[in-house]
Amino acid sequence: MSATVTTPRIGARVLLLDANDRVLLIHACDPQDRGHDWWELPGGGLNDGEEPDDAARREVAEETGLVLPVLGRKLWIRESRFHYKGRDHHRVDHVFLCRITDTAPKVALKPTENEKAGLIERRWWSAADLRATTAKLLPATLPRLVDDLLTDTFSTTPLSLFD
Repeated sequence: MSATVTTPRIGARVLLLDANDRVLLIHACDPQDRGHDWWELPGGGLNDGEEPDDAARREVAEETGLVLPVLGRKLWIRESRFHYKGRDHHRVDHVFLCRITDTAPKVALKPTENEKAGLIERRWWSAADLRATTAKLLPATLPRLVDDLLTDTFSTTPLSLFD
């Protein structure tokens, strides 16, 4: 029996678009259940006293080596509950937009032990790739969200997503 998590962990992620409007996603898995894998936006939890935008930039640098001096607008806040490493988790992630032209890493990666255990790969995805995949995407509505963003029909205020 697993403990129920009542207080959500606050996190920050970045929908990172390159010059060709491709999205950077990280392929990860549960190290205790390798068959449970997914693709997600780079990011992670906030440190004590850290603001979401600062955490988002720090996490992207640690996970990808990319340095983002400035983030764009907040796109959505996603609340999720999931099972990982034998425990139930509750997360609230703030997701920001960022566009870059140079995709070469600038700093050394600093993966946590958790990331070392569960990271499979990083990959840039086109909107068509996202629409065509049968892989698990987080959030599941990512193809539609990216389409709306690229066609300039995305909400002007941050969305609230739950899954």
